[in-house]
Amino acid sequence: MRTLTLLFSLFVLGITYGQFNEQQAKETTIGFELDALPYVTGGYYGSIWVGHNHFRYRVVIANLETPDFFVEDGFTNNEIQAYAAIVDYFFKPEFKGWWVGTGLEYWDNEIQTDAELETAEYNNTVFTLGGGYVWKFHKNFYLNPWVAGHFRIVGDKDVLVDDSLFETPAFTPEISLKLGWHF
Repeated sequence: MRTLTLLFSLFVLGITYGQFNEQQAKETTIGFELDALPYVTGGYYGSIWVGHNHFRYRVVIANLETPDFFVEDGFTNNEIQAYAAIVDYFFKPEFKGWWVGTGLEYWDNEIQTDAELETAEYNNTVFTLGGGYVWKFHKNFYLNPWVAGHFRIVGDKDVLVDDSLFETPAFTPEISLKLGWHF
């Protein structure tokens, strides 16, 4: 189902891109990004986006396992499946240089205890605020170092795993490096 949703989104973005007139096409681009952090933790990340003027509209699907040193003592294997809709603003034209962004994410999570290794599921809706710098190193290929803060706004706060209580963090920081390309 997720693959179908991603393919449908790509199809709609392609059709939308073809509907702009020549002047709008000069100001509009479509791109994609891969993020290093989820791959380092054994997960994945994919983002497709449409940019117009200084704004970039992204949809994201990602999976990552939180490193244990970020997880509360007594727990392990905190896996996050994230779906996001983000809007970014670039201070320069052509989607390069400094940018800031915000959006909403849905996190579908699993966690285990160290002792019994039983798995509990929980979910959160998260408000995201971040920024970064896009450096184009070859035509429209770019590197994008970035930071973000994720704020839990609704969802599970306390999760019972075995007989232990895991408290989901109200704030989660993130830093990473993306590789991207746009038309």
